[in-house]
Amino acid sequence: MSTAADTAAQLIYAPNVVHNQVLTSVKFISSCFAGAVAGILGLENWLGFALFITSTLFTSFVIYAVNCKGRPAKYISGGMGELINPGQDNVFTFILVWTLFFGIVHVYD
Repeated sequence: MSTAADTAAQLIYAPNVVHNQVLTSVKFISSCFAGAVAGILGLENWLGFALFITSTLFTSFVIYAVNCKGRPAKYISGGMGELINPGQDNVFTFILVWTLFFGIVHVYD
């Protein structure tokens, strides 16, 4: 029989923690690629952020369908809300890579 202590211990089960770290890394790399694409394409203002939101939603959908098998609450403590949340570091990473690639590619425009 499962007790409340067993249920609480499953929340910090090591394989689940490792799985969540991989999901965080995938979202981070997705932000980097989206920033690079926005910079190379020369997107400015809201078009760049629209690309970021589209990239975040697409990445979240792929994680939802493939990694979580349609049940994000089983793998992620916040469920679907936590899966869609881009995170502050990913937003700043996107902006940093976006401006970097924009400056490299469009320096003499």
